Amino acid sequence: MAGNLKNVIEENKKSIIIAVILWLVLTIVLVMPVAFGIFGATYKGHGFNMSIFMQLVGKTITSPFSAFGETLSRGGFGVFLATEIGFTLVFAMIIVIAKLRNGTKHEYKDMEHGSSDWSRGGSQYQILNKNKGIILAENNYLPVDKRGNVNVLVVGRIRFW
Repeated sequence: MAGNLKNVIEENKKSIIIAVILWLVLTIVLVMPVAFGIFGATYKGHGFNMSIFMQLVGKTITSPFSAFGETLSRGGFGVFLATEIGFTLVFAMIIVIAKLRNGTKHEYKDMEHGSSDWSRGGSQYQILNKNKGIILAENNYLPVDKRGNVNVLVVGRIRFW
């Protein structure tokens, strides 16, 4: 299980770093002012006032650290923590859904397409010849005396020295 988790982290290292940086930026730029707005709009138990909330968020969105410091000095760490936990859960769900929808769709990941891995231990010689015929690769010849289709498509270039 630990090896599987290590492989997942290694394969998605770049995505994880980008997601953490995005989460940190959004926490500073968005969550801190919103938490201050919620705290200020509900300060002293008068209920939630939307106009005060919008004014505080608009005023503090340009200086989120001062909003965070003021929220802490007034005793609003619980509001910030609740807002941060809610934001983190929503952010994590969005990242997981996006990663699942955009994951690898093919079964040949980390395999060379078109390689000679299709043949192991001489099984290709049931079809091909190892001594004579049309050259396909080193020690792989398409026999010309074979019944059926012996057409060959050459991909690449021929070099003469």
